[in-house]
Amino acid sequence: MNPFAKKPTPRETIRSSKRELTNATRGIERDIATLQQEAMHANTSVATGLQSATKAMGALNKQMAPAKQMKIMQEFQKQSAQMDMTNEMMSDSIDSILDDDQAEEETEELANQVLDEIGVDIASQLSSAPKGRIAGKKVQIDESSELEQLEKSLAALKNP
Repeated sequence: MNPFAKKPTPRETIRSSKRELTNATRGIERDIATLQQEAMHANTSVATGLQSATKAMGALNKQMAPAKQMKIMQEFQKQSAQMDMTNEMMSDSIDSILDDDQAEEETEELANQVLDEIGVDIASQLSSAPKGRIAGKKVQIDESSELEQLEKSLAALKNP
């Protein structure tokens, strides 16, 4: 700083401050205008992108037919539920059949009744059956006598 320089008057200091303030304000206003312009360009780009996305979604909706897809999904759910119910009913039926001892007893009683009607006594035949290994004999049975025997058994079953 120069000690011999003239000191500015208060009026000159105020004018100088006003000039600096005006220049700073103009610079800020230029920055604001630049930022606003950039924001407008960004908004335009976003709008263009949204427009393209809207067109693409419209084309996709035409191809996919959302109402048709919804109907197909509902039909699938209905069929799936029906299949589950059928599967459960079949499983319950099989379980009840396999667990039913009464049916097994009835079957055994019916088989014994049929065997009694045709004159077969299993218990006596099993007790008189030889135990151990038996050498097999080849015996030829006349086909006509075998056929007659089968016919007699059939007649006995028909006429109790």
